[in-house]
Amino acid sequence: MTTDATPPYRQLRRPTTDRMIAGVASGLGRYFTIDPTLVRVLFAVSAVLTGGLALLAYPVMWFLMPEEPPTAPAWPAQPQAGPTPPVS
Repeated sequence: MTTDATPPYRQLRRPTTDRMIAGVASGLGRYFTIDPTLVRVLFAVSAVLTGGLALLAYPVMWFLMPEEPPTAPAWPAQPQAGPTPPVS
């Protein structure tokens, strides 16, 4: 039996690297596999369009999103090399 440390699902976490303030936008970008800069721009635009109401979401997400453990693999996660199947 082999144990794999990576879960079979994506996890929404704030990374310890690649963060500007708290890592919320970077964590959302990693979760949805889009550029964190795009998340930051969308967040800024939504803050302007809602008259600043969207700014309340940032501290809520900061509080609710757990921080990534220091042992997490680098992002984007590189596929691990394993045995190649025999070619027949």
